Amino acid sequence: MTSKLQVYFPMIRSRKEVLNQIYSNEELMKIFETWDEKYQEEFLDFCTGVRGVKMLYDFCAKALLNPEIYPERLDELVSLLLGMKVKIIKVLPNDNTRIADETSLLIMDIVVQLKDGSIANVEIQKIGYAFPGQRSACYSADLLLRQYKAVRRKLTKETFSYKHIKNVYTIVLFEKSTREFHDFPDNYIHKFHQTSDTGLELELLQKFIFVPLDIYQKSHHNKDIETRLDAWLTFLSSDRPEDIIALIDKYPDFKPMYEQVYEICQNIEKVMGMFSKELYEMDRNTVRYMIDEMQSEIDQQSERINQQSERINQQSEKINQQSEEINQQKKVNARQKEELEQKERDLQSALRRIEELEKRR
Repeated sequence: MTSKLQVYFPMIRSRKEVLNQIYSNEELMKIFETWDEKYQEEFLDFCTGVRGVKMLYDFCAKALLNPEIYPERLDELVSLLLGMKVKIIKVLPNDNTRIADETSLLIMDIVVQLKDGSIANVEIQKIGYAFPGQRSACYSADLLLRQYKAVRRKLTKETFSYKHIKNVYTIVLFEKSTREFHDFPDNYIHKFHQTSDTGLELELLQKFIFVPLDIYQKSHHNKDIETRLDAWLTFLSSDRPEDIIALIDKYPDFKPMYEQVYEICQNIEKVMGMFSKELYEMDRNTVRYMIDEMQSEIDQQSERINQQSERINQQSEKINQQSEEINQQKKVNARQKEELEQKERDLQSALRRIEELEKRR
């Protein structure tokens, strides 16, 4: 049976052809049978066009968006996200300050220099890290410092000026975004820059763009692809054949990128190796995500407990204060009672004295 995508990509093979190739090779058969059934079906579905290829598979993203081979692709994506035309002139080496475990959650992490001297760090994350704002701020600051040091080395002390330091853009796309983004279900592009509270304008250089692709998918489900940015976000986030067909019908220049992936899929041995690695990383990511989620819940519960404890302490302090006031009032009452009783005794004594004096008369 011909899949919808085979009409557009004749190189896609049938399920029978793919399975024959797998089971005719003992090593491939062993690898295939170690996968859970759902992953076997996922692999067969994208190889045979039943579902489209996930462009956020690690091997797809790196092959299609390599700026050293296809600079025009990342040029356009970054330009659309920044809202201005940019051109990549150089790929910069990544630093070695990344936390080791972070590499497993990154699909792509590219640092590029733009024509105007600005630096852009483009990340695609399988699962969003906890504390995305703090993390991005740290790596942005590191890139800014790297740029500063590079400019200082290039220029003399007399010619150096801070005007030579250009913007640093941190662009993060999430396949699965963290919970704070889901508080804004109608927004899938979040742009941040520093501003003053007085209206004073200073160029503070650090800019941030966060794109939760899972939220884009939910908000654009069954909607038309209207813009080039829609086209790119659909390309990166959707493996639905209907979306892929709608995309290449409206923007045919995306078709060669899908063809490139299906050409890769012709080498079943290579693709199965990459898919196995993808599954391994997926397991690690899931564990890491669950740990982050549990830690977040623990932190929230701890904060609630601390708040409740603070309220209890305040109430206890108030009760103690009220108890002290009651004790003081009791003392006042006791003293007043004693004074009244003394006055009563004095009065009785005075009355007896009066009676004695009257008897003597």
